[in-house]
Amino acid sequence: MHINLPEKRYYGIGEVAEAFNVNTSLIRFWEKEFDAIKPKKNAKGNRKFTPEDIKNLELIYHLVKERGFTLDGAKIHLKEEKQKTLSNFEIIRKLEGIKSELINLKNQL
Repeated sequence: MHINLPEKRYYGIGEVAEAFNVNTSLIRFWEKEFDAIKPKKNAKGNRKFTPEDIKNLELIYHLVKERGFTLDGAKIHLKEEKQKTLSNFEIIRKLEGIKSELINLKNQL
């Protein structure tokens, strides 16, 4: 899954939920469950997610939704192998981007 968000400092929870195609309640739930997600809150209490939070959400989404990990399994995996998992995850995302561009080029020919 490729997340299309404009490059900004902060993202609202609605933007994030729409980008991941999930409910805002799931984003709030993951925020409580995973220590890696720590959005800032403004005076009204609205969550503002940083690009780092988005990367962590992408990784959690990948583990839970795409690879089928349970929440506990994803937590353990993140604690034990976060750097290795993050590196592999970024490589996979880059390769998926390259693949989609090559498919677009093929279709144009």
